[in-house]
Amino acid sequence: MQSQEDANRAAFIEEAHDLLAELETALLELEAQPDDRDLVARVFRAMHTIKGSGAMFGFDDIAHFTHDVETVFDRVRNGEVPVTRQLLDLTLASRDHIARLLHCAVSDEAPDLAHAAAITASLRALVPVAGTVADAPPHDADGGECPAEPEAPCPPCTRTWRVRFRPTPSIFFSGANPLSLLDELRELGGAQVFPHFSEVPGLDELQPELCHLWWDVLLSSESDEAALRDVFLFVEDDADIDIRLVDDARIVDDAAYKRLGEILIERGDVSADDLHRVLDEQRPLGRLLTDAGVVPPERVDAALAEQQAVRTIRQSRDKESTAREDSGASIRVAASKLDFLVDLVGELVIVQAQLSQAAHLRSDPGLLGLVEELERLSDELRDTTLGIRMLPIGTTFSKFRRLVRDLSAELGKDVELVTLGGETELDKTVIERLGDPLVHCLRNSLDHGVESPDVRAAAGKPRTGTVTLSAAHAGGEVLITIADDGAGIDPVRVLEIARTRGVIAPDVELPAREAIELIFAPGFSTAEKVTSVSGRGVGMDVVKRSIEALRGRIELDSTVGEGTSLTIRLPLTLAIIDGLQVLVGGESYVIPLNHVEECAEHATPSSADGRQRIINLRGEIVPYIRLRELFSSSGPAPTIEQVVVVDAQGSRFGLVVDCVVGEHQTVIKSLGRIYKDVPGISGATIKGDGSMALILDVPGLVQLAVDQPPRAQRVPAASHGGGA
Repeated sequence: MQSQEDANRAAFIEEAHDLLAELETALLELEAQPDDRDLVARVFRAMHTIKGSGAMFGFDDIAHFTHDVETVFDRVRNGEVPVTRQLLDLTLASRDHIARLLHCAVSDEAPDLAHAAAITASLRALVPVAGTVADAPPHDADGGECPAEPEAPCPPCTRTWRVRFRPTPSIFFSGANPLSLLDELRELGGAQVFPHFSEVPGLDELQPELCHLWWDVLLSSESDEAALRDVFLFVEDDADIDIRLVDDARIVDDAAYKRLGEILIERGDVSADDLHRVLDEQRPLGRLLTDAGVVPPERVDAALAEQQAVRTIRQSRDKESTAREDSGASIRVAASKLDFLVDLVGELVIVQAQLSQAAHLRSDPGLLGLVEELERLSDELRDTTLGIRMLPIGTTFSKFRRLVRDLSAELGKDVELVTLGGETELDKTVIERLGDPLVHCLRNSLDHGVESPDVRAAAGKPRTGTVTLSAAHAGGEVLITIADDGAGIDPVRVLEIARTRGVIAPDVELPAREAIELIFAPGFSTAEKVTSVSGRGVGMDVVKRSIEALRGRIELDSTVGEGTSLTIRLPLTLAIIDGLQVLVGGESYVIPLNHVEECAEHATPSSADGRQRIINLRGEIVPYIRLRELFSSSGPAPTIEQVVVVDAQGSRFGLVVDCVVGEHQTVIKSLGRIYKDVPGISGATIKGDGSMALILDVPGLVQLAVDQPPRAQRVPAASHGGGA
């Protein structure tokens, strides 16, 4: 059984990977916006959290290494060290080393201490030699320099803060030490610590593993509120932390600091009734001032209005902050549990279909009503479960910025990555299996597509190339496009290389569009020499197989001298879809409902020759395909057939079937290795009566019909009516 310590370490490792991803994203954004102080704060917070949590859970090597990096970025945050390419390179290298330390902690491998020392030394070399952080020129409350003369000593611009630190009794269970946090506060400036013992029980009731104390700290420091909150960053969930600013010891802002009466009531030194009785005997400050002739009444009214306005604004801001925190609440669930839940929902859908069919056979109104309610709940449960699996594809896009940055530097090219549609959602399983194919495609765009700066300048292009990675919904699919403004693919050169490598016969001639698709052939490569990036003939064929394994497909478009565009079409989910069940030759098939536009009746033609025909559908010419002929189905065709009009590859096609049965909630099952490459078929499903129906791949089916000669090979009709 896993111990609590092991569980805490596992939780830290998982959280650290998320923080490292956030750190990398912030650093890459900081490279484009080096003056953005919010990005600098994001970097600092990520490293501070890694350091604090690492020390808490026993990852001392990570805590010590991260402390050095954090120290440098603290100087950046104070404006003492500029954001440069060298600093970002070293910080990214530090991020990679922290990831390596996490791997070593799991695998018990020895970390590379020499590499860590080299990074640390390089980082320290960027820090000005003239003193430490404490020697830095102080700043005023607004972040600007103090208005003192350069020759004169600048007085410290300190601010006074009141910090209330009230940990939960169980804070020790998370490994935190409140005294260490108080010591860290003392390091920021002069501090007066006031412990509160009112909640400490007697010895007979005392539980030593619980924290019964809480503290008020009056701190005079040059640090801002963010620095104070950073001290408590990794115990925010285990403590009530209130930080208030005191600008002047004589006049305390009512909205920023508790009044004397409130403090006395909190401590139990006076009751609320006694306090109000005494206050009723005194006059407000404003009336005292006006009666003494010190200030006119209208000025007091203006000051009171300002006070009320500030209170209202602060209350509104607090409410918005609370709402944001509530809306961002989440819980981390293991992917295996989610996959198991989806499998259970799939089985529930099948049972619900079987129950629905049995209820219709009995014609029992009461039972039919219950079945309809079960179907509604089943649909909602299915949609909710699949919605949980949906993630924004931007989570995958973000890691490619680092890839493009490092690879363009390695190749000596200037390349900018533009990402669009990162909010587009896709099934988590698809996203996980999409990473490697996208890496291959991006590497090819940078290596083979985008030219070197000098070549681009000679061609009249900007020296910096652009690679655009975008995603968008299109019906029940997600389109992911990788486009570059590079040299494009020359079909003549591709044909020459294909003949040389034996991919095609020497005498074969192909149209330009088919020629460029030869890059997906196994072993094909246009690289003139083998490098660390390309040239071994492994890549695009693997990409195509990986995408097809996800029931997707790749479309390639390229213009010589202008660039290349590669579009990947993927289904939204790999688990459950809505389908339209049809009959062809006595066999059941399911057409994904996202492709279906309408259904119409169609008289069976007397002539059986030809594979593709045209019908007039309300004045629109629509080509159609008879699935009986395409599948070589036996048995007589009905007198009146039905046409299912589908959208495939941006065009409308008709699929002529014997009969349309109706909508079918389809749980997708794979066909296994033997049948997985059958053209026009993407999977199978189990019907309510326990028999099997094949799921049609509509775009592949249309392409198969277009490519085949009239009497060429047909897709054999599978005998699947008897069971799964």
